Amino acid sequence: MPAEAKTAAKAAQPPVRAAQPVTPPLTERQEARRRRILHASAQLASRGGFDAVQMREVAESSQVALGTLYRYFPSKVHLLVATMQDQLAHMHGTLRKKPPSGDTAAERVAETLMRAFRALQREPHLADAMVRALTFADRSVSPEVDQVSRQTTVIILDAMGLDDPTPAQLSAVRVIEHTWHSALITWLSGRASIAQVKIDIETVCRLIDLTSPHQTDPAPPSKRRGERRSP
Repeated sequence: MPAEAKTAAKAAQPPVRAAQPVTPPLTERQEARRRRILHASAQLASRGGFDAVQMREVAESSQVALGTLYRYFPSKVHLLVATMQDQLAHMHGTLRKKPPSGDTAAERVAETLMRAFRALQREPHLADAMVRALTFADRSVSPEVDQVSRQTTVIILDAMGLDDPTPAQLSAVRVIEHTWHSALITWLSGRASIAQVKIDIETVCRLIDLTSPHQTDPAPPSKRRGERRSP
């Protein structure tokens, strides 16, 4: 992970919850089991959306006991939010193989998010299931929701190519994340076209250039007026 992604991921992390137990790292066998569960979840959601993801069917498809599945993911919402994080991580790997080509950070981020959006567009049932899960998530799903947010932040910062993002730039990233998520919801509900989503994403990404520490401040009005009077 690039230095800027590490910096922002750390800065974007929410405060540590004292009551939350530390989860030990998964063994290779446990990680493989988790991968099967997430794959089964994505497959079921791709075919029938949110309602098609039933925990018993996920367990059967991933060849794990139902009790084991619930130890990994206490509910369908936990599972689908984790599935979204996994899908974003996969997209990130694909995006890094072919980085965006825009001249400015704003252009690169807009291109990156639209490429991610179109990847979700190819699987509308899956996208709808994951977004619905995010919408339904309560405090118990906070760790999984935080992972989705961190993954999105890393994707954006990779596109920006910054070594050390400022607090203002990180704030802009959060606004961009919110807009991207909102645009996804409005498109899934049929209230926005792809063209409108693209306009909204490009518009909000201009915050990146506006918050750049190298942005040149415009001359004061008095100075500009004086310049116009000069022969």
